[in-house]
Amino acid sequence: MSGSNMNATPAGERAGIAIFGCCNVGKSSLINAITSQDIAIVSDISGTTTDPVKKSMELLPFGPVVIIDTPGLDDKSTLGALRVEKSLEYINQADLILFVVDASNETSPDEIEFLDKIKSNEKRYLVVGNKSDCEIIKNDIKADIYVSALKSINIDKLKGMMAQILAADKKEKTILGNMMKAKDIILLVTPIDASAPKGRLILPQQQVIREILDRHGIAIVVQVDEIESTLKKFNDIALVICDSQVFKEVDEILPEDIPLTSFSIIFANYKGALQSLYSAAGVLDTLESGDKILISEGCTHHRQCEDIGSVKIPRLVRKFSGLQGEKDLVFEFSSGDEFPKDVSVYKLIIHCGACMLNENRMKTRMKFAKEREIPMTNYGISIAYMNGILKRAMKPLENL
Repeated sequence: MSGSNMNATPAGERAGIAIFGCCNVGKSSLINAITSQDIAIVSDISGTTTDPVKKSMELLPFGPVVIIDTPGLDDKSTLGALRVEKSLEYINQADLILFVVDASNETSPDEIEFLDKIKSNEKRYLVVGNKSDCEIIKNDIKADIYVSALKSINIDKLKGMMAQILAADKKEKTILGNMMKAKDIILLVTPIDASAPKGRLILPQQQVIREILDRHGIAIVVQVDEIESTLKKFNDIALVICDSQVFKEVDEILPEDIPLTSFSIIFANYKGALQSLYSAAGVLDTLESGDKILISEGCTHHRQCEDIGSVKIPRLVRKFSGLQGEKDLVFEFSSGDEFPKDVSVYKLIIHCGACMLNENRMKTRMKFAKEREIPMTNYGISIAYMNGILKRAMKPLENL
């Protein structure tokens, strides 16, 4: 997680807009025009954009978005082809695709092929005819809007169209839903150990605290050792949310009549993935020697000692399954934008809470796994399941 500003909109809350097109159609110039900043390299040399480049901005009146500039679709070099293949993954991840064509040039086979691809993908898209200040429109692909990035023609109109499309799909929802009401006291258990980021809270904790404040609740933040003393001071705690790695300790301390769940579980619900992730937890009972398990995280961070994904969860799974040998279970790891193209080799995928992925990107990963019949669960659900407390951890979300 980057930054510690609680007012900054995290990547997981931003709609993704991916810009595709052939080399030199003006994708980078268009991004600079949309953002009113020179953030993308503009050049007459083909292939200037070599890897996807991301820029966060506010798209008014919609809100926060991240714009992704991709390499040219017609880069036929060996390295270019690999880059194009990599960038095409953003078709599934994006909430909106801008397909940029050069209005002054004739249609290319790569453009026709890409247009067919996004049409069959059932994604929201706009075809943008750039360089529309030319004398004659030569491209046969009919654009939804014609613009000139360099002369700022129709740029504001394009931004309005983008905002309108994204707003139509936007769902107003909260992280905690009806688990809390105004003036409720919410106890947050946030362990500070060797793997905790120095000087700041992790993003899910920040977001939950902010929502509690926005909804006029009372957030009390403690470590495990302070739970008992806090319960003596406050006898009307409405909900306890803990970090998944201390689920067992918190469950043992907390009276049964106080609702308990985890940050990972409520974010699974927030991303619209709770039921599917919950259903997959039972696979943990069926593990056999030689099975492969993928541990996947949506963010990239330096893994510390006792890291939850690379150390604690594998250790817990081995203990739960009784397969303690290093060769009995094989754990593999992915992070950030990386997600294996071939997940068929895994018996189970255990994903993080996905605070750095927006809902669309998380659902895309889940759909990808489901199509290959590979079950996917997440950190909080799997830890609660292996500790025998999943029923309790899910109870606060029953009526959402």
